[in-house]
Amino acid sequence: MTNPKFNRVLVAIGGGIAAYKICDLISKLFQTGVEVRVILTRSAQEFITPLTVATLSRHQAYTDDDFWQPTYSRPLHIELGEWADVIVIAPLTANTLAKLAYGMADNLLTNTVLASTCPVLLAPAMNTDMWEQLSVQRNWQQLSIDSRYHGMNTASGLLACDRVGAGRMAEPPEILAYIQSLLHTQGKRDLVGKRVLISAGGTREHLDPVRFIGNPSTGKMGLALSQAALHRGARVTLVHTPANWEAPLGVQAISVISADQMHHALLEYLANADIIVMSAAVADVKPRDYSTEKLSKRSLPQALPLEPVPDIIAQLAELKQSHQILIGFAAQTGNIVNSALEKLQNKKLDAIVANPIDRADSGFGSDRNQAIFLDNQGHQVEIALCSKLEMAHQLFDFVISEF
Repeated sequence: MTNPKFNRVLVAIGGGIAAYKICDLISKLFQTGVEVRVILTRSAQEFITPLTVATLSRHQAYTDDDFWQPTYSRPLHIELGEWADVIVIAPLTANTLAKLAYGMADNLLTNTVLASTCPVLLAPAMNTDMWEQLSVQRNWQQLSIDSRYHGMNTASGLLACDRVGAGRMAEPPEILAYIQSLLHTQGKRDLVGKRVLISAGGTREHLDPVRFIGNPSTGKMGLALSQAALHRGARVTLVHTPANWEAPLGVQAISVISADQMHHALLEYLANADIIVMSAAVADVKPRDYSTEKLSKRSLPQALPLEPVPDIIAQLAELKQSHQILIGFAAQTGNIVNSALEKLQNKKLDAIVANPIDRADSGFGSDRNQAIFLDNQGHQVEIALCSKLEMAHQLFDFVISEF
C-alpha cells in the first residue's frame, strides 16, 4: 500500500518482555515490501538478539556498540535518521519516554530520533503502576503536543508481572496498520478536531434465536476506515455488527446486531458527527415474525413472510446538517457506476463508494478492495486494487480535497 518514496521504517526496540512481539512486526513489514532497519537498546538485547532481528529484516541490526565505533563514513545516528520515513519505538519504556520528553540523547536510539524529522510512532509497554505514575503521564502528555510523535494507547489485560490493568503494548497488527497509515500520510493529522461516525459489517435479521437473514460482510472495510480516521487525528465512533476483529484502541465501538439496532445507534451519534461513512451492508428486509424460541424444522414456514427494513442512510440524509458529509457504499456487480449514481442521487448523499463484489480478491471478506469514488458534484476517482486500509486513506484524501 505504500508509496515507494516513503517505505523505509526504522524499528527501535526498547527493553521489556513485549520486545518478543516486535519480531512478528518486523517480519510482516518485510513481507509487505517495506525496507526495515532495526535498533536494539542495550536492555532490549536481554530479551531478543541482534541476530534474530537481522535475520527477519534481512539487514544488520544496530546497537550502541555500533554507535560508538568509527566504522561508518557518516555518523550512524545521522545516517539512520535521514534514511527513515517512519521511526517506530516499541516497546517504549518509561526510561526512553522520559529521555524523549526532555530531548536527551545518550544512546543510538535517542540520538537517531533527534537527528531525524520523520514521524515517530510510540507503542508504550510497562507495568500498570509505572504507566499510571504522574511523572510518566506528564512525559506522555508532553510528547503528545509535539506533532512528530504519534502515540498508541495501551491496552488493558494480563501483564507479564501477573497484574491485570493498563500498560499492555498494542498488538503487532495494530502497530503495523498505524505504520502503514503514517507511510501514506507522512504524519499529517488532517482530521484533527473532526468527529467521524462509521458503520461496519453485515446486519443480521433473526427469525428465531439461531436463524437469521444475513450477508457475507465481515466489516473489514469499516475497520480500515476507523483505523485511517483515527490515525489522521479524528475522534471515531464505530457502529459494527458481530466481527472476528477488535476495534482499534482509541475508537469508541458500539456493537449491534440488527438493522434496527444499528439505526438507533447511528441516530444517537449523528448530531455530533462531521463525517459519516456508511460502509455497513444493511439488510433490505427482515422476517415479519420473530420466535423467541428456536423453531423446530417442521415448524419452519414454507414461505417466509418478510417486511422492509427502514432505509437508514436515507433517513440520515434527511437529518444531516449542512456542514456534515454523508458517504455511502454501493456493493455491486456488473456496471457499478450507474447503480451507484442512482443511489447517490436518490438517497441525497454527498459521495458514494462503488465497489465490485464480483471481481477476484475484492469485496466481502477480502483484505483488499477496488472502487470508484463519486460525489454529488460529478467528480469520479477510480481506485485500483489495494489494501482496504489504503482505500480508506484514499477515501479520506478524496473527501478532504472535494469538501
